[in-house]
Amino acid sequence: MTTFLSMSSQLRTDSQFQASPPLIQLRGVEKVYRTPAGDFRALKDIHLDIRPGEFVALSGPSGAGKTTLVNMLSGIDRLTSGELRVDGVEIHKLSTDQRADWRGRNLGLIFQFFFLMPGLSLLDNVMLPMDLNGNFHPQKSRQRAMQLLEQVGLAEHAGKLPSAISGGQQQRVAIARALANDPPIILADEPTGRLDSKTAETIFQIFIELNRQGKTIFMVTHDQSLARRVGRTILLRDGEILGEE
Repeated sequence: MTTFLSMSSQLRTDSQFQASPPLIQLRGVEKVYRTPAGDFRALKDIHLDIRPGEFVALSGPSGAGKTTLVNMLSGIDRLTSGELRVDGVEIHKLSTDQRADWRGRNLGLIFQFFFLMPGLSLLDNVMLPMDLNGNFHPQKSRQRAMQLLEQVGLAEHAGKLPSAISGGQQQRVAIARALANDPPIILADEPTGRLDSKTAETIFQIFIELNRQGKTIFMVTHDQSLARRVGRTILLRDGEILGEE
């Protein structure tokens, strides 16, 4: 099987998305944190559309609200006001349990910290989302997990614990795990932030190939060289969208 690491691909142009209705819609989204010092508005009147198959980067300084926005999109945290729709589902109206179930079936989440289970093999880490959501028979989930590890070039390490492989390899396992339930949307919060430039490029190429295959990707990054290579870059500062590049 050909791996992501051996493929080359090219992002689609903006004109290919113009006729598509938005997959993700944010309308007047606000997030306010209550603190002893008073209210802190982490997000301010966010309006954003992301269409199916887009590769969108979110860029801005530390404290801009980037991770908060990802947490809103994923349903990990609840917005204070506004509306958030994903493929027609009104995420802001779901209960905590409903959001967790929706997230497990529709989103692949990738973070700067890999969050692999240290006591599980790489294979078992990738199988875990499938086991939790019950989307696949156990035998099928094992087969699929091996296929995903092969796609990210780590099938031969399937039986190892995360501590036995490098940080870049752990991030590739995290990507395989995010793909376990075949979600249409990938949310990545600084996925290359802890990696050297060569390894970061390897990870970025996997994202490019996933996008070429039709995945919608929303990626937070401080790396301007990567942000310039995606379809759209959203600029966020002090909780507000300043514009796009």
